[in-house]
Amino acid sequence: MRIGLAQINPLVGDFAGNSAKILAAYRDLVARGAEIVLTPELALPGYPPQDLLFKSQFVPRNLAALETLRAQTGDTPLLVGHVDTNTGHGRPFRNAAAILQRGQPVHKIYKTLLPTYDVFDESRYFEPAEGCAPIEIAGHCCGVTICEDIWSRDYLPRQLYDRDPLTELVTQGAKVILNLSASPFEVGKPRRRFEMLSARARDHHIPIAYCNTIGGNDELIFDGNSFAISETGDCLTQLASFHTENALVEIRDSQSAIRNPIFLNDETDLFNALVLGTRDYFAKCGFKSAVLGLSGGIDSAVTAVIAAEALGKENVLGVTMPTRYSSEGSVGDSLSLANALGIRCLTIPIEKSFAIFKEQMTPFFDGKPEDVTEENMQPRLRGMTLMALSNKFGHLLLTTGNKSELAVGYCTLYGDMCGGLAVISDVPKLMIYRLARWLNRDREIIPHSTIEKPPSAELRPNQRDQDTLPPYEILDPILELLVEENLSPDEIIARGLEPETVRWVVRKVAQNEYKRAQAVPCLKVTSKAFGAGRKMPVAQHYAE
Repeated sequence: MRIGLAQINPLVGDFAGNSAKILAAYRDLVARGAEIVLTPELALPGYPPQDLLFKSQFVPRNLAALETLRAQTGDTPLLVGHVDTNTGHGRPFRNAAAILQRGQPVHKIYKTLLPTYDVFDESRYFEPAEGCAPIEIAGHCCGVTICEDIWSRDYLPRQLYDRDPLTELVTQGAKVILNLSASPFEVGKPRRRFEMLSARARDHHIPIAYCNTIGGNDELIFDGNSFAISETGDCLTQLASFHTENALVEIRDSQSAIRNPIFLNDETDLFNALVLGTRDYFAKCGFKSAVLGLSGGIDSAVTAVIAAEALGKENVLGVTMPTRYSSEGSVGDSLSLANALGIRCLTIPIEKSFAIFKEQMTPFFDGKPEDVTEENMQPRLRGMTLMALSNKFGHLLLTTGNKSELAVGYCTLYGDMCGGLAVISDVPKLMIYRLARWLNRDREIIPHSTIEKPPSAELRPNQRDQDTLPPYEILDPILELLVEENLSPDEIIARGLEPETVRWVVRKVAQNEYKRAQAVPCLKVTSKAFGAGRKMPVAQHYAE
């Protein structure tokens, strides 16, 4: 069986554009000899459509686009992910796959397992399939599954379902499994996903063709990495990471064309994911250029490298905004970085406006000593400066804070949290350092001094992050256990971490929900980001 995998990058709600991408891939793969062409989950409307589904014309327009596609297909079946209406009881829609073929009635298959955890909320919209059965496609007995339907219990957060569609299809005689997927990226997931699919194919002795989407849609990034896997669990073909690609794979009874899957290191995957997420956020939202503050620190440096790669150096503007507390090295490092990247960099000192604002407020502070209030004036003046440039020239402002800082509130509302996209706010500080060193693997892009100097917000004399925070080597492991693994303080302490530090971190994370509730969208690259997949109340009185 010759299967065409159409790994495309849809845009949510762009029915005409998505249809054109599907049709172009279909024609290419048919010309190369495909007997069936497989597209990703919800390829026609884009994934995830969220509450656009409730717009009165969204689903009808998606179905009209499906009919238009149907009229343009030939004798080769095309398997298209789309939204269908539910005419019975339950939720109003179905997550569906349609088999389109000239002269044949449309056959629809519905998703059985609807993920409702982390960033997924499919039970809000979709009614699950009542049952699943194989279908003959191009003379082959195929089992069609949609994303979660193929996942095994061993690779899910917990035992979520009492059904296993893959096992049901194999039991009923399916000889090959076709899976339409929209599986978001996180660091390490491409390898785990392949291991799971390989184990499933081997356990059931059945080949699997898996077509995953690629692209950035708001905070979610889809890495592609589509596969075809033999009945022995071996890789027959692997599509590109973070790029669109069409591929033809032949599945035979006696399979010999086996290859080793390629998995890149975490830093390479992370960089590629953040570049794709940034590029698509700009392109799909209609922005052309970015502005960001350059502090001479490692976070803004890494963000600038990502932006330049995603948007082109000519479309990135850096701004350094020194005060009396800014070291010469920080200003120099910012200019050196801009020169290495080939981006423009403005120097706009805020010392004068800082002095004026402090003087303006002095009568109202009634002799109180300077404290964090005056410190926070500086990032807020920087935020206003950057937003002025954003407004005047149409740049989208990128925030440069990392996950470690956001977790414990080491950031300033209406200051360094100003912006339209938080590129690295799901990347812990230690991973930022790893990424920076990886970026410098061939030549020095980020100044060596930026990487080596102690991190500092430079808002008071001789300030260091560790004046306020635990060392990141201690903070980041605690945050991973607390935020990503959801462990209690006692469970974290039992791992050998210092009790007082653990309890301080737990308090800080809880106290700063109000800040994160006002944060800009971030690009999700870990198993638990501060965003749609972590729903915490701000007004609450629970403490551990």
